[in-house]
Formats: sequence, structure tokens, C-alpha cells
Amino acid sequence: MQGLIGKKIGMTRVFDENGTQVPVTAIQAGPCVVLQRKSAADGYEAVQLGFQEKTERRATKALQGHCKKAGTAPKQFVREIRLAKGEDAKVGDVVTAQIFDGATHVDVIGTTKGRGFAGNVRRHKFAGGPAAHGSGFHRQGGSIGNRTWPARVFKNKRMPGHMGNVRVTTQNLKVVQVRGEDGVLLVRGAIPGPNGGILIVRRALKKASKAAAK
Repeated sequence: MQGLIGKKIGMTRVFDENGTQVPVTAIQAGPCVVLQRKSAADGYEAVQLGFQEKTERRATKALQGHCKKAGTAPKQFVREIRLAKGEDAKVGDVVTAQIFDGATHVDVIGTTKGRGFAGNVRRHKFAGGPAAHGSGFHRQGGSIGNRTWPARVFKNKRMPGHMGNVRVTTQNLKVVQVRGEDGVLLVRGAIPGPNGGILIVRRALKKASKAAAK
């Protein structure tokens, strides 16, 4: 299987064989239960995974019945993961961090922290104006439009607004350790989102295509 659902635990550091410290992010990778199998009849090959148990009285009747078919309790998070060619999975199978044994790099999908309303300087890294007292232009965005034509502001103009809380994919993160017994994956570098945030971790697509090209 190419990936699973996980949860960001937080950052720490480990030491490699040379004694060099490596900053890593610890991810609780699974366990996930296969709730549904998508096949050629659906137009694509994939599995629907469930992660983290949900209190039954808080789950809808539809979700309770859906999970009951897989022989498991209702799940808090349900996501689909594509299957590679020739892969197979059955409803009720449990997927753990051990699927990443032998993987060198992963892609991690998460939701960044929400920062609320932010100005141009913070949101888009604008330089702003002179900081001297005589200047009346400090952290503004400057001119945003034109004159008689087109008499409007162009779409996608970088302006103040809501910052963060968007889906981000961080690609080609190096796998430092796979602790299958603990269900933990140690990945070098930072991952979007707060501690406790839900992630989708999958084998790196671009690294795999480069390896195949060689």
C-alpha cells in the first residue's frame, strides 16, 4: 500500500551513526482499517481507510453500519488511498507504519495552522516602506489598481486577507526511522499543521518516478 492516515506528534531529534543530530518530526502512522475496497467497477483502484475510533453515539447510523461491515468501531477520519498496480487489500485489513519499511522518502499532506487576517507584509512577505518617522508609508501594500482602464483590480492581486488553514503537500521528506512496533514514523524536517493534526503519509511519488527512470 502506498500510504495511510497519521497524526503529527511533534518534533524532536535523533543522532545518526556519525553522531550528527538530525531534526525529525514524529508521526503516529496508523493503525488504519480498510473500510471499503474500490475496484475497476468504480473506475479506479483504491482503498478507503479509517483512523482513530469515534464514540458510537456521536457517529451517524450510516457511518456505524459502514464500519460494522469491516468489523470495526466507527472511525473519526475516513480517507481514500490509491493502490499501485497489482496491489490488493481486503475489507477489515489493518494497515500500520510497517508499510514504509524500505521507503527512503515520503510525501506528507496536512493542513497548515490558521493565522487569521494578515496584512501584506506578513502574508506575502512584502518589504513595506521606509521605517523612518518622516515616511507615511510603512506596512501598506501600495497601489493596487489602474486608472480609467480597466477600472478594476485584477484577480489574484496579492492583498491582505485570511492566512493559513490550507491543504499543503510537503514532498520528498527523508525517512529517518520506521518504528513499526510503536507505530511511529520519524521524518526529517518540518511538517505543516499543529501537533495532533491529521496527516496523509504516502510514498514519495517523484522519488519513485526518478528511480524507475534510472
